Formats: sequence, structure tokens, C-alpha cells
Amino acid sequence: MFHREPSASRKEQTVTETHGEPRVLATDAAIDLIREIRRDHPDILFHQSGGCCDGSSPMCYPADDYIVGDNDVKLGEIDGVPVYISASQYEVWKHTQLIIDVVPGRGGMFSLDNGREKRFLTRSRLFGGGEACAVPPRALPRRET
Repeated sequence: MFHREPSASRKEQTVTETHGEPRVLATDAAIDLIREIRRDHPDILFHQSGGCCDGSSPMCYPADDYIVGDNDVKLGEIDGVPVYISASQYEVWKHTQLIIDVVPGRGGMFSLDNGREKRFLTRSRLFGGGEACAVPPRALPRRET
């Protein structure tokens, strides 16, 4: 769950499903890359980047090198690897299911996929069937006649 024992005052925020659907999934290619990385780094975690230096890529770190923040939310696990996102970013993405995939390219600067000529990429889909909030209709501007 955590790479460190949480303090007595800290409770992990976990939101792993919406109406029975997992919040985070991985493609077969992502599972293959996770397993490749785990041969070098057995204990890893993902943190969904917020878009600063490494865009919005899912960042993969050795679990003992990354401190999960008090405001991070655990979305679930993929192939036994925990996936976290900041609470503020979760609020923006809470209506989506995140799908961790792999594409050609270089990973984020500190992410463990860097240097492997393939990188993790987050795809998403909106939850359907009432899980997501309804989007209010957009008012059209009046036309002058």
C-alpha cells in the first residue's frame, strides 16, 4: 500500500471504483513495461503528473524514493502497482477512468520508463451510465437582427 508507514494522523484517501468500474486500468503494453521495470526495481509506484515539467504523463518511481503526499489520492493498482494522483487533480479528473498505455518515446526525466525508448501515457474515458456529473447546456449567444 504505502512504501512507508503512514503517520497515525494520516489516513490514505482511496477512490478505486466508480459504480463498480475501476478508476485506473492498464493496457497489455503497459503491463509488459511495468514488468520490465520491476526486473530492475521490484517495488514501484505511479503518480499521475500534474503537467509541470513532464506534461501529464504517469510517472513511475521506485516506491522508496517517492513520498506519497498527504493530499494524494490512491486510484487503485495496476499489476499490483499503486497509482496515485494529487487531490486537486483528482477533482478535475474524477469523472474519468484513466488508462495507462505505452507509446514510443522517452519517459519523464525522473520516471523509470526513461531511457527505454518507450514511455507511459495516460489515456482516459468518461464514465458513462450516470457516474459523471451532467454538463449543463451551453447558452448560445443572441444574434443581432
